[in-house]
This record gives sequence, C-alpha cells and structure tokens, in this order.
Amino acid sequence: MVLLYGFAAVVFINCLYFFLFSKFSFSKASEKITSEKYPVSLLVCAKNEAENLKKHIPLWQKLDYPDFEIILINDASIDGTLEVMEHFAEKDSRIKIVNVKNNEAFWANKKYAMTLGIKKAKNKRMLFTDADCRPSSDQWLKIMASHFSEKKQLILGYGAYKKTASFLNKLIRFETLMTALQYFSYAKAGMPYMGVGRNLAYTANLYYGTNGFMSHMKIASGDDDLFVNEAATKENTAICFAEDAFTYSIPKKTWKSWILQKKRHLTTARLYKFKHRFLLSSYYISNFLFWVLAITNLILADWKVAVILISFRLLVQWVVVGSSAVKLKEKNLIPFLPFLEFFLVFIQMSIFISNSISKPVKWK
Repeated sequence: MVLLYGFAAVVFINCLYFFLFSKFSFSKASEKITSEKYPVSLLVCAKNEAENLKKHIPLWQKLDYPDFEIILINDASIDGTLEVMEHFAEKDSRIKIVNVKNNEAFWANKKYAMTLGIKKAKNKRMLFTDADCRPSSDQWLKIMASHFSEKKQLILGYGAYKKTASFLNKLIRFETLMTALQYFSYAKAGMPYMGVGRNLAYTANLYYGTNGFMSHMKIASGDDDLFVNEAATKENTAICFAEDAFTYSIPKKTWKSWILQKKRHLTTARLYKFKHRFLLSSYYISNFLFWVLAITNLILADWKVAVILISFRLLVQWVVVGSSAVKLKEKNLIPFLPFLEFFLVFIQMSIFISNSISKPVKWK
C-alpha cells in the first residue's frame, strides 16, 4: 500500500503541474496588432554560418515592416561568414556588420559578441534570432514587435524545429514543445523564467538596466535564458505564439550532437533563481518518479489500481500537452507523448549525471 500511496502522491503532483500548464494550453494568441510601428533592430550572431546566412538574409530583408535594421555579428568565423555578410551589406543599407575577433579575455564567448552587436544597434527595441533560423512568414517581425509597449519590454517567442520522420527528430521537437509549454505557462502565471534566443525580443533599456550579460558572462550559454531569468518580471514580459511569428531551425541530426547541445544548455539551469530551480526540478523529479513507480507498482503492488492511476495521469497529459501541441503546430507528436516523455526523462537524467562530471565551455 505504501507504494500505491507514494505513486498516487506523485500523480497528484504531476497533475498540479499540468493544471499550471493549462494556463497556456487553453489560451488564445492575441490577434491585435498595434498601429504604432516602433523602429526595431534585428540582431543575428553567427559563427561559421556562411551557408545558412546565404539562405536566410534574403528572408530577413523581405520582412514586412516599415523601419528596421539588420545587425549581423560575425563571431570570429573561420569560413566565409564575413564575406557573405559583406556581400549583402553592399546592396542593402539596412544591414550593419559587427566583426568580432577573438581575444584572450573573451575567447569563444558568444555573449561578448552579442554585447558588441547590441552596442551597434541604433533602435531601442531589438529582436533576436540565430543564423540557422528562418521566420515562418514575412509578418514575424511585425507580430513580435506589436507586443512591445511602455510596460512590456521583453517578448518571448517560439522557436520550432523542422519536421522529419526520424525518432530523434520527434524527441527533439517534443523537448522543444515541453520547454515552450513551461516558459509560456510560467510567464502567464506571472513567473517568467526563460526564453529562447531563436525568437526573443527586448529593449535596450532593459538590457542596460540589467547590466547586460555581466552577471553570467563567463558561462558559455545563457545569452537568452539567463538574461530572461534575471530581467523578466510579471509586469515587463509578454508572450507571442502566433503561428506567423514562429521561427524554424534545422535540428541536430545525430544523437551525439544533440546530447552535446543539451549538455551545454543544461549548465545554465543551476544559475536560475531559487524558486525557478525548485519548481523546474520538482517537475522533473515527479516525472522521473512517475515512470519508476508506474513500473514498480505494476510489478509489486495492485496492478489494477496502478493502471487506473497511470491512465488518469496520461489522460491529463494528453489533454493539456496535446492542446499545446496543436497550438504550436506539433499535432503529429500527440500519439507518441508518453513514449517521448519516457525517453526524454531518462536521457535528461543521464545528461545531468554527465554534466556533474564534465561541463562544456564553448558555444561552438
């Protein structure tokens, strides 16, 4: 009976989190576009991204917005990145280039490059993306910028991944979906804690008022989530999840490269505010315990009661996460939700253990 009581408690905690996530799952994207068009600076930091820039700079140039500049930051690339930037800048006066060279103090530090790019921007409102990201439509900048106001100085967007048929691709998109579900839900609950650099906007006032990236400059990752964790509040943060405001990237194609990426990203979570670390770790632990206790109870306890608890929890998951999957255009993941969660939970545990032994230090 102790096993069943413990399992029931874990299911209850899981469902509390799903109730929190329902704040986003059952919300509607705002279709209101403000009439005022603030000047915006679009910033892209690129390291050895010549081929992606050839494909995406033309898309950024065609964005439907009356007043914007494009700040292209070459972060000490060794391929033809700078040459590609210069080629487009020669033909478009809106494009400004920041050519960053490695130095001993900030070797291979993306935040140093980003800082120089932000200093170059002439507009107070800034939109950020990565060189491998394409906007879902030419309305991307307009919709993201429409959420700026005197109060709202930080806009959290959604960075999706291109779909393929592989299991790894499904797992990556599921992890991205769950990450977005969490940071959107927490923001709607008045507790914003992170955003993704693939689709993020904030003001220069907020950046300089938070002293930029200074508090975490030496951490390889975190120009997006650590900055948001430090700067975001209930009052200054808005979310944008309109389909035309998504960005799309090509995900990692091998298990090794994806796990290395996750190892780097997870090094930043230990620097979140305590309340965020507590809530996020409690969610992960409750998920891990759900699967461990589900298997244990099916074998050692009353399997009929265990099946009822498992079914109830999975039903709640399908309703809440499934609604978010539809909203974020990941509907084809819905049939696989329990299986994807099972694999992700145990992969994250292995990454956590690995990071405790060795931590990555470079962003590329």
